[in-house]
Amino acid sequence: MPEPRLPKYQWGQRVKAVTDLMNDGSFPDAPADGRLVGVGDTGEIVQVGRHTDANLPIYLVEFGEKLVVGCLEEEISPLQGN
Repeated sequence: MPEPRLPKYQWGQRVKAVTDLMNDGSFPDAPADGRLVGVGDTGEIVQVGRHTDANLPIYLVEFGEKLVVGCLEEEISPLQGN
């Protein structure tokens, strides 16, 4: 098992998507492989968890109203001023 990587972002932090975030099947009401979040869309981290197999931080980010998407560190970046 890989060594755990500590999260570099925190709960409540404002972030933006640095890549399009696509539906991996986690959102049954959205088209399969459809875009959920576009590059540059902003959101707030509402929970920080961990992928148990890969030992990587997973961030639940709320984009807009009622759209919470699990993100890897490579998929988001902090907004300026955070």
